Amino acid sequence: MTESNNKKNNPISRFLLRTTNVRDNETKATIASFLFIFLLMAGYFLLRPMRDSMASDWSDAEVSWLWTLNFFISTFIVLVYGVFVSKVDFEKLVPIIYLFFSASFVVFYFLTMTSNDTVLIDKSFYVWISVYALFHVSVFWSFMADTFNKEQAARLFSVFAAGASLGATLGGLLSAILSQTIGERPMVLVASGMLLCVIPLISFIFNQKQTSLGNADLVNESERTKIGGNPIEGFKAFFTNPYLLGIGVFIILFTGVGSFVYFFQKNLFADFASADRTAIYGLRDSLVNIITFVLAFFVTGRIVPKLGMSFALAAIPFLMIIGMGMIALTPVWLIAVIVWIASRAGNYGLTRPAKEMLFTQVSREDRFKTKPVIDIVAYRGGDVIMAWLFTFLTTGIGLGLAMVAAVGAGIMAVWTVVAVLIGRIYEREGSDYGD
Repeated sequence: MTESNNKKNNPISRFLLRTTNVRDNETKATIASFLFIFLLMAGYFLLRPMRDSMASDWSDAEVSWLWTLNFFISTFIVLVYGVFVSKVDFEKLVPIIYLFFSASFVVFYFLTMTSNDTVLIDKSFYVWISVYALFHVSVFWSFMADTFNKEQAARLFSVFAAGASLGATLGGLLSAILSQTIGERPMVLVASGMLLCVIPLISFIFNQKQTSLGNADLVNESERTKIGGNPIEGFKAFFTNPYLLGIGVFIILFTGVGSFVYFFQKNLFADFASADRTAIYGLRDSLVNIITFVLAFFVTGRIVPKLGMSFALAAIPFLMIIGMGMIALTPVWLIAVIVWIASRAGNYGLTRPAKEMLFTQVSREDRFKTKPVIDIVAYRGGDVIMAWLFTFLTTGIGLGLAMVAAVGAGIMAVWTVVAVLIGRIYEREGSDYGD
């Protein structure tokens, strides 16, 4: 029996071939990549509700300072990562990153169990998980953009986004359950173990790129072992390459909806107990990711080829103008949670996979050096800007949540315009910037 027939007799392969745009030679790499992001997001979403519940015990100014600290730490780590990318063999690069973060979680667990200053440890953990939140996803998508070509990405990246949502659903549910059973602290060890499980998948996907996918020639011969180059080239390219700078502006505006609704929820949940907040956030995140899975697995992979990149990037920003209007009219916790669910599901299921497709048109050096600058430094810079803007509007000049939401609607309108422009550049001239 041929390999093609074996795939067709495999129920998972048959399901993929019937419900998505996956082709025969791509099924193994697609399944492995799906499992990769599934495990990553399950581990992260196990910890995220725990992190978010901590913030309700702190003031807007305290959280804004933590976000500012996060920005500087993230920038430093991206600089160190640039050096690492230039010096380490590419095949070893991605596994080492995940081993490092897995070990860091174990360290935090033992610090928590032995330290007398739990507030300092909690704030350190809050910042570190926020650093990890973007870094682990950025590295994954860099690896995917380096593995699949532009045409494959348009069909397959939404499938990986579905894997992310399914993993996040499991992680959120586990967080809600484990926070009420074994307690919040031991969940850190569970997340560390999940992260270790991705290591063998990385090697398998790398092999599939060279064989079944036929993408061994996606990079220059000089880049096959080490990427090399200047460690700070990513920062330079971010400011000098119009295409990459445009994506960065898009990301900074992208943070607006998340930051504003995050602070809305933080303040509206201040009177809830910590364990209850963790459980609510866990269930909230699970619902987000159920919706995301349906959207990403069955819809998104067909939107970009049929409706174009501009539509894919601008659809959610436009809807969030309406969402901010709802909060302005009815600033209560239930509405804030509903808007959060809609924004996150749309961002994870449609906006993020579309944004990641943009990087299939750039060089490997830009994928692994400039992309973290955009995904982490620009994102966290946007967080800092939006956090202090929110604090200024509420604490500084005393606006109520309804008026703050109206300001947020204006930010969403600007985001929509930028999304349309970036989509047009991708469709018309994007490949010119990757040369």
